[in-house]
Amino acid sequence: MKTKHLIITVTLSTFALTAYGCDTSNKKTKSNDLALLQKVEEPSKSTEPKNNTVKIALLLDTSNSMDGLINQAKAQLWDVVNKFTHAKCGNDTRPELQIALYQYGNDELSYREGYVQQVLNFTSDLDEISEKLFSLTTNGGEEYCGAVIQQSLKQLDWGKNPDNLKMIFIAGNEPFDQGKLNYKDATTNAKEKEVIVNTIFCGDYQQGIQTKWKEGAILSGGDYMAIDHNEKMVHISTPYDDLIIQLNTKLNTTYIGYGNLGRSKKEKQHTQDMNAELLEEVVVVKRAVSKSSRLYNNKSWDLVDASNEADFDIESVEKEHLPNELKAKSNKEIETYLDQKRMERVEIQKEINALNQKREAYIAEKTHEETGELENALFSAIVKQAAKKNYKWE
Repeated sequence: MKTKHLIITVTLSTFALTAYGCDTSNKKTKSNDLALLQKVEEPSKSTEPKNNTVKIALLLDTSNSMDGLINQAKAQLWDVVNKFTHAKCGNDTRPELQIALYQYGNDELSYREGYVQQVLNFTSDLDEISEKLFSLTTNGGEEYCGAVIQQSLKQLDWGKNPDNLKMIFIAGNEPFDQGKLNYKDATTNAKEKEVIVNTIFCGDYQQGIQTKWKEGAILSGGDYMAIDHNEKMVHISTPYDDLIIQLNTKLNTTYIGYGNLGRSKKEKQHTQDMNAELLEEVVVVKRAVSKSSRLYNNKSWDLVDASNEADFDIESVEKEHLPNELKAKSNKEIETYLDQKRMERVEIQKEINALNQKREAYIAEKTHEETGELENALFSAIVKQAAKKNYKWE
C-alpha cells in the first residue's frame, strides 16, 4: 500500500544513528525592551549561537514524469515550515531549520556530474528556497540515486554537532540502483556522517520495494515511503482566507530593506507571494502563516529583523545603504521608526495566526485532514526520527 494520508503524530521517535539529543543547556537571551513583543513568539536578541539545527536536503527527480512531484514541493513547502514552527527542544528552545535542494535525472544537467546539480546550499531563507523550487523544470534523463546522494554528502556542510538532526529526502520513480556509483556506498557514507536517508518512491509501494528504494532507506536507518506524485490536492477555502491575504500585503510594508540586498530581496519577497498565488490562493494563505512565524527571518536585508540581533548597531549602517525615507533621520529617529515597524509587524502576525487558528478549525469541521502526499511523506519521517534527538511538538 502507499503512504497516503498518514496521520502526523505529536511524538517524535527513532533516530537509529546516535543517542545524542537537543542541546539541553539553557541559553541566555536578551529580550526586546518592547513589552508588546513579550506576548508573542518574536525573535529575541540572543548573545549565544543556537546549537540545535534541523538540516534537510531535498533531492528531487526532475525527469519528464516528475512535474507532479515538483508542483507538490512548491505548494507544500509552507505546510512543512508551518509544522516546524512548533518544534521544540528538550530545553524549550526552538531549533533552526535549514533546507538544501538538489535536482537529478534531467537531460539538461551535466553528464560528467551524473545529471546531478546542487540548486541551493543549506539556507534558512524561505524566499530563496521558494524561488529555487519555482526555477525547476523537468526534462527526461537518467536518474542516478547513488550519485545525487553522494554529491549532497560531499558538497553540503552537514557539520559535526551531534545535537543536529540531519536528513536527506530523495524522491523519484526509476530503479534506485541505476548509475555507476553504488547506492550502498552512498548510504553507508551517509550513515558515517550521521545523515539519515529517507526514500520517497513516486509510484506503487511494492514496485518501489522491488526497485531497491526501501533498501536504500534501511541502510542508513531511514524510512521508505511511496506517494502518488500526480495526485491533485483538494484545498478547502475558508471565510478567513481573504483576510489573511490582505494582512499579508500589510505585513510586507513592515520590511525595511537596506544594504546591497535590500531592494532585490524585497522584490523577491513579493515575487514569491505571486508565485504562491499562481499555484492556488490557499498557498498564499499558508505562505502568509509561514511569514508570521519565527522561521521567517530576513536579518540579512531587513532592518527590523537585523535590529533584533544582539550585535546590531544602527551607527554601523552607512547612510547610503539606508532606504530613502531614513537617510535624513538621526540614529535615534531611525531606532524609533524601527520600533514602530516592529510593533506593527507583531500585531499583523498575531492577527494572521489568530485567523489561521480559526481557519484550521473550520477545515477540521469539513474534513479530517488537508494534507498532501509529499508533505505527509516528509513530515511523517521527520516526526518518526527525531525523538532520540529530544525534539517534541506542541
